[in-house]
Amino acid sequence: CCFSSRVFFQVHGQGGVKFQNWAKTYGSSPELYFQPTSVEEIREILDMARQRNKRVKVVGGGHSPSDIACTDDFMIQMGKMNRVLKVDKEKQQVTVEGGIFLSDLNVELSKHGLALANLGAVSEVAAAGVIGTGTHNTGIKHGILPTQVVALTLLTASGEILECSESINVDIFQAARLHLGCLGVVLTVTFQCVPQFHLHEVAFPSTLTEVLDHLEDHLKRSQYFRFLWFPHSENVSVIYQDTTNKAGPMGASMRGEGSPPSSSASWLWDYAVGYYLLEFLLWISTFVPSLVSWINRFFFWLLFSSRVENIAVSYKIFNYECRFKQHVQDWAIPIEKTKEALLELKAALENNPKMVAHYPVEVRFARGDEIWLSPCFQRDSCYMNIIMYRPYGKNVPRLNYWLTYEGIMKKHGGRPHWAKAHSCTRKDFEKMYPAFHKFCSVREKLDPTGMFLNTYLEKVFY
Repeated sequence: CCFSSRVFFQVHGQGGVKFQNWAKTYGSSPELYFQPTSVEEIREILDMARQRNKRVKVVGGGHSPSDIACTDDFMIQMGKMNRVLKVDKEKQQVTVEGGIFLSDLNVELSKHGLALANLGAVSEVAAAGVIGTGTHNTGIKHGILPTQVVALTLLTASGEILECSESINVDIFQAARLHLGCLGVVLTVTFQCVPQFHLHEVAFPSTLTEVLDHLEDHLKRSQYFRFLWFPHSENVSVIYQDTTNKAGPMGASMRGEGSPPSSSASWLWDYAVGYYLLEFLLWISTFVPSLVSWINRFFFWLLFSSRVENIAVSYKIFNYECRFKQHVQDWAIPIEKTKEALLELKAALENNPKMVAHYPVEVRFARGDEIWLSPCFQRDSCYMNIIMYRPYGKNVPRLNYWLTYEGIMKKHGGRPHWAKAHSCTRKDFEKMYPAFHKFCSVREKLDPTGMFLNTYLEKVFY
């Protein structure tokens, strides 16, 4: 008894902390909020949770636009466990603690002449979180970010530490590479890296018809190809990103989307126009919804109708500004369904003049993989990301648009991005994922009492 009171004296949980995700669309008030600095401390938190019959949620950057990280019980924020543990230059691999932000890892890797082969739009996300929800970018020869993980260590509900890789605890590894935060606490992650590289980005205007009719060509032509469609129009901005030997300025800016502005002229475009004016006009459109189609066309003409080029070190090109608070949905469909699904969405908007859609619909591509809960499990995929901004925090009606989009995605065999809000239940996931039952049996074995569950995950598993 004496011993246990000494143990619990070491970990301090804070009460009264309000957790909110980046977009401020979801939040919760955990009973106790912890920021551990060691594995021992995490073990103690799990012991305390077990004794008090509390659930535990682990959170990194809190960027997921859903309630996947929310809890009213114990929350563990991993920000203080953020070290680079080992850089193996020969194998080009790096082992890090689960709480490290990719933004810090990118800088560390570049000191060793290394980089991650692919990154999402945002790097203020923790290594363990990125693989928790299946973060992705684009590039048909590249998988989602968890495909770059070659090993990890997991602290289970019982306090056991498991080493997992393609040769040790293989089943747990395939489950933990996209773990939804429900298998345990990811302590360390080992990423396969590549030599540091620069990217040449070219953005140019096109039309939806042209891009969909020549999709194969675009996919072949650029290593990291994506395009932005401007709803209520034919307008498209095509973005090619390809490796180059030319080194550009470290923060070279690009109009419309891009890295931090490097001059007053680009500040004007990126922020005064691309942020403040857009937010103001979208706010006005909440009173006059028919303005949205004009706004989409106007901003395409203003920011995306000319060809723009940019060269920088890879992570500065991969990362770009997410502008302001927003609701998003992002489903992956089989790549061969891209044209059909997008044209259906376009037709749905044309047939329902009252349904409005903010720009852009971002269309990206990813290679198939073998990760059990990956939206790209065993198929090359097209991700179709839709967005509704919240100008000055105000919600814009989106229910019709959301349901229409989900209906189209489901019809074409879609699977939702785990970090984003969706209305799917266990029944849906059993149909979508051939390996869903395998994942469930690993989860039930590692966490029989459901310590790592929350409201979001109950819908997934029950």
